[in-house]
Amino acid sequence: MLLDSNINRRLLIKSTISSAVFASNGLQSVLASAQSPSIITSEKLRPQFPSGIQSGDVSAHSGLIWSRADRESKMWVQWDTSDKFKNPRKLGGPYALESSDFTSRVILEKLPAAEDIFYKICFEDLKTGAFSQERVGHFKTAPTQMKSIRFLWSGDTTGQGWGINPEVGGMSIYESMRKLNPDFFIHSGDNIYADNPIKEEVVIADGPLRGMVWRNLVTEEKSKVAETLKEFRGNYRYNMLDENICKFNSEVAQIWAWDDHEVMNNYSPNKDVANDSRYSEKSVPLMIARATRAFLENAPMKWHDQSEEQRIYRKLEQGPLLDIFVLDMRSYRGGNSYNQQEVINEESTYLGKSQMAWLKSELKRSKAIWKIIASDMPIGIAVEDGLDLQGRMKYEAVANGDGPALGRELEIANILSYIKHQKIRNTVWLTADVHYTAAHYYHPSKAKFTDFEPFWEFVSGPLSAGTFGPNTPDNTFGIDVKFQKTPPQGRVNLSPAEGYQFFGDVQIEGKTAELIVNLRDMKGDSLWSTKLTPQFT
Repeated sequence: MLLDSNINRRLLIKSTISSAVFASNGLQSVLASAQSPSIITSEKLRPQFPSGIQSGDVSAHSGLIWSRADRESKMWVQWDTSDKFKNPRKLGGPYALESSDFTSRVILEKLPAAEDIFYKICFEDLKTGAFSQERVGHFKTAPTQMKSIRFLWSGDTTGQGWGINPEVGGMSIYESMRKLNPDFFIHSGDNIYADNPIKEEVVIADGPLRGMVWRNLVTEEKSKVAETLKEFRGNYRYNMLDENICKFNSEVAQIWAWDDHEVMNNYSPNKDVANDSRYSEKSVPLMIARATRAFLENAPMKWHDQSEEQRIYRKLEQGPLLDIFVLDMRSYRGGNSYNQQEVINEESTYLGKSQMAWLKSELKRSKAIWKIIASDMPIGIAVEDGLDLQGRMKYEAVANGDGPALGRELEIANILSYIKHQKIRNTVWLTADVHYTAAHYYHPSKAKFTDFEPFWEFVSGPLSAGTFGPNTPDNTFGIDVKFQKTPPQGRVNLSPAEGYQFFGDVQIEGKTAELIVNLRDMKGDSLWSTKLTPQFT
């Protein structure tokens, strides 16, 4: 089903918005007029919400809320600790203008800790003065005491041509996650697949569903690879056409990272599309700039000051039990190469000096019991990227095959060694990227590089994309694959209809500080679980 790029999502998704019109001090008479049938004769005259609402980067006392309008308008906001809004705090948000694709965001501050926060958003049309109907959202602020925390993570949304299929209920994995009522969700990257066009129909070629016709909703921007700013923006708009995503976003705060498909597959500074006929724009740096702009507009993420506006790596404090360190393994890397350099240099750079210094400093400064390192790619399994001009395998991630620490592994070795010698306890790595789920335990007794303390890495995904794997383990850091769920041998790019879609679930017990990890399937059923006891010496 091919849809016009400006389609109103109300034609696809059942509306859940309130019928009440937003009211704010000093605006009562204006709003009463806007609500009057003699003034508003058609819903089309009101601003609309083509991408729903969402919240993100929530702390104990603040949280960001985000939305998109369909025209030039001003955001108005209310928040309260009750869904009845008996004591609402009201404020005017920023303008939603064409220059930002009509997106708008505001940070709510001075919030009470460990509370349910309910918020309302509406938009005021800057030309007519008409007000939209309200959208109501929710998030939870972080605790400042030893209170239990539950959060989820995963990645990889709408990849490999598997888009929104209403016949199978859309991206139902988001509904499974919502039902668990998490405090927040970490999206580990590949929030979109800008380089993966969506076709109206895909015939499943093998497996138990062979011959099944997968029918996608399709928009103009998703019918080709993204090159223009409009097309990158359209990829985010596409995902928001899914009812499950919109409902999830309105109820659960998010923490976004990013990876390659926000731009194009396996991009790095030496990426070249000169011979890729899908691209008429041949400047990869220009497309990276456009993709970055679209990501920053759509991510429910607090921006840094102007000098660091495009910085994605950041720390999010979640109380005495938990700090989260979001990494950016994409923006500072050298070009994908054979990855066997013996020193850290321009070619082998992965996180970069500034990000490494930041991570070390913040880990050392952290007083939280658990330190979650949210990375966009795994450490100890190979992710290949074709051959270089000398016929050597290039690598997309850290691992480069069995052996001593070389290439990008040098930065990871440096960090792991620092964690050991600074006696930084209870670090856990979470990631996605490889389109299957796994539990990896790293131990120096099995490693070629041994100057580190044992640690866990958990992998989960995809959310709604093709399933692949498993990838080849690399013994540099002594990986022990404790569990993995992958497609049957010989099969790749399984559709979401086959059920190989995954997310991770982390629960930290407030009284004991024990951390429990469940790797779950798309229905929310646990496939594998472990309990970690914190170390204090």
